Amino acid sequence: MRDGYVARFQGKEYEASPDGDNVRIYLPHAEDGFDEVKPGRYVRVVALSEVDEFCYVRTTCTWRGAPFVVLAEHDAWLRVEYTGGRAPVARELGLEEFDFGVYQGWAPRKDVSDLREIRV
Repeated sequence: MRDGYVARFQGKEYEASPDGDNVRIYLPHAEDGFDEVKPGRYVRVVALSEVDEFCYVRTTCTWRGAPFVVLAEHDAWLRVEYTGGRAPVARELGLEEFDFGVYQGWAPRKDVSDLREIRV
Protein backbone atom coordinates (compact mmCIF):
# COMPACT_ATOMS: atom_id res chain seq x y z
CA MET A 1 0.00 0.00 0.00
CA ARG A 2 1.45 3.31 -1.02
CA ASP A 3 1.05 6.59 0.80
CA GLY A 4 3.70 9.09 -0.20
CA TYR A 5 5.42 10.98 -2.98
CA VAL A 6 6.47 9.29 -6.21
CA ALA A 7 8.45 10.56 -9.19
CA ARG A 8 8.79 9.23 -12.72
CA PHE A 9 12.37 9.73 -13.87
CA GLN A 10 13.90 8.31 -17.05
CA GLY A 11 10.97 5.94 -17.54
CA LYS A 12 10.96 4.49 -14.01
CA GLU A 13 8.80 5.32 -11.01
CA TYR A 14 10.55 5.91 -7.67
CA GLU A 15 9.58 6.62 -4.10
CA ALA A 16 10.44 10.31 -3.76
CA SER A 17 10.45 13.42 -1.60
CA PRO A 18 10.47 17.11 -2.48
CA ASP A 19 13.62 19.14 -1.81
CA GLY A 20 13.14 22.74 -2.96
CA ASP A 21 13.74 22.84 -6.73
CA ASN A 22 14.98 19.24 -6.56
CA VAL A 23 13.46 15.84 -5.95
CA ARG A 24 15.06 13.05 -3.97
CA ILE A 25 14.39 9.63 -5.49
CA TYR A 26 14.99 6.42 -3.57
CA LEU A 27 15.84 2.78 -4.17
CA PRO A 28 16.27 -0.17 -1.79
CA HIS A 29 19.37 -1.35 -3.71
CA ALA A 30 22.52 0.11 -5.21
CA GLU A 31 22.37 1.58 -8.71
CA ASP A 32 24.56 3.99 -10.70
CA GLY A 33 24.00 7.58 -9.60
CA PHE A 34 22.53 6.64 -6.21
CA ASP A 35 24.31 7.12 -2.89
CA GLU A 36 23.78 4.87 0.12
CA VAL A 37 22.33 6.85 3.03
CA LYS A 38 21.84 3.79 5.25
CA PRO A 39 21.73 0.04 4.66
CA GLY A 40 19.00 -0.72 2.15
CA ARG A 41 18.33 2.96 1.34
CA TYR A 42 19.86 4.72 -1.68
CA VAL A 43 19.13 8.26 -2.84
CA ARG A 44 19.70 10.39 -5.90
CA VAL A 45 18.91 14.11 -6.08
CA VAL A 46 17.60 15.34 -9.43
CA ALA A 47 16.22 18.68 -10.58
CA LEU A 48 12.43 18.88 -10.59
CA SER A 49 12.66 19.98 -14.23
CA GLU A 50 14.21 16.57 -15.10
CA VAL A 51 11.32 14.60 -13.60
CA ASP A 52 8.52 13.49 -15.93
CA GLU A 53 5.93 13.31 -13.15
CA PHE A 54 5.91 14.17 -9.46
CA CYS A 55 2.83 13.52 -7.33
CA TYR A 56 1.48 12.16 -4.08
CA VAL A 57 -0.05 8.68 -4.09
CA ARG A 58 -2.59 7.57 -1.50
CA THR A 59 -4.33 4.24 -1.21
CA THR A 60 -8.00 4.56 -0.31
CA CYS A 61 -10.76 2.09 0.45
CA THR A 62 -14.23 1.62 1.84
CA TRP A 63 -14.78 -0.39 5.02
CA ARG A 64 -18.15 -0.90 6.67
CA GLY A 65 -19.58 1.67 4.25
CA ALA A 66 -17.19 4.43 5.32
CA PRO A 67 -14.23 6.05 3.49
CA PHE A 68 -10.65 5.40 4.61
CA VAL A 69 -7.03 5.97 3.68
CA VAL A 70 -4.82 2.89 3.95
CA LEU A 71 -1.71 3.60 6.01
CA ALA A 72 -0.12 0.15 6.23
CA GLU A 73 -0.58 -3.54 5.64
CA HIS A 74 0.31 -6.46 7.90
CA ASP A 75 -0.56 -10.03 6.94
CA ALA A 76 -4.30 -10.01 6.11
CA TRP A 77 -4.95 -6.68 7.89
CA LEU A 78 -4.91 -3.06 6.75
CA ARG A 79 -4.20 -0.11 9.03
CA VAL A 80 -6.84 2.43 8.02
CA GLU A 81 -7.66 6.03 8.88
CA TYR A 82 -11.21 7.28 8.67
CA THR A 83 -11.72 10.21 6.29
CA GLY A 84 -15.45 10.75 6.69
CA GLY A 85 -15.06 13.59 9.17
CA ARG A 86 -17.79 12.48 11.58
CA ALA A 87 -16.60 11.55 15.06
CA PRO A 88 -19.84 9.72 16.03
CA VAL A 89 -19.48 7.48 12.97
CA ALA A 90 -15.82 6.81 13.77
CA ARG A 91 -16.76 5.79 17.31
CA GLU A 92 -19.59 3.55 16.03
CA LEU A 93 -17.02 1.83 13.81
CA GLY A 94 -14.96 1.06 16.92
CA LEU A 95 -11.97 3.13 15.80
CA GLU A 96 -9.41 4.48 18.22
CA GLU A 97 -8.79 8.21 18.38
CA PHE A 98 -5.15 8.33 17.35
CA ASP A 99 -5.00 12.11 17.68
CA PHE A 100 -7.63 14.82 18.06
CA GLY A 101 -10.17 14.10 15.29
CA VAL A 102 -7.99 11.37 13.74
CA TYR A 103 -9.51 7.89 13.95
CA GLN A 104 -7.66 4.73 12.99
CA GLY A 105 -8.08 0.99 13.25
CA TRP A 106 -7.19 -2.38 11.74
CA ALA A 107 -9.53 -3.76 9.08
CA PRO A 108 -9.46 -7.32 7.73
CA ARG A 109 -8.40 -6.97 4.10
CA LYS A 110 -11.14 -9.34 3.00
CA ASP A 111 -13.76 -6.92 4.38
CA VAL A 112 -12.42 -3.89 2.51
CA SER A 113 -13.80 -2.79 -0.87
CA ASP A 114 -12.92 -0.15 -3.48
CA LEU A 115 -9.19 -0.50 -2.74
CA ARG A 116 -7.40 1.88 -5.14
CA GLU A 117 -4.54 4.31 -5.53
CA ILE A 118 -5.25 8.00 -6.04
CA ARG A 119 -2.62 10.30 -7.51
CA VAL A 120 -2.75 13.90 -6.35
